[in-house]
Amino acid sequence: MVRNSSADHPFACVGNCVDTVVIVSEPREPSGVAGEDGQKIVDEYHQEQLRTLLEQVRLGFARLDAGEIDEFELDDLIYRYKRAAKQLWMFCGSSGAQSRQAAAALAYMRERGEERDWWGESAHSRDHL
Repeated sequence: MVRNSSADHPFACVGNCVDTVVIVSEPREPSGVAGEDGQKIVDEYHQEQLRTLLEQVRLGFARLDAGEIDEFELDDLIYRYKRAAKQLWMFCGSSGAQSRQAAAALAYMRERGEERDWWGESAHSRDHL
């Protein structure tokens, strides 16, 4: 029995078909974030957050030049930057699946008006910069 012989139809049935239809669909991206759009969102977020973190390093050099901190304190600040940047890189991911997960997480946070503070999260109790 042929119910629909159109090869373009997603539910085409050629041959012996049964009355029960099982619909298999592609998984949908959470919060309407899909493929390239999700990657673009994550890339823009990553760049924006890296700039924010790098600004902390710039301010550290300015503080060094002003005599507010010494070279060791600047070194600690740079190490803190590296911790924060590493966490940001891990969040944003490098593969398609990781980027889609990051895009979904960003959408979730933004829906709730939340933002991660990568700099704040990178602080150790001994950090005072």
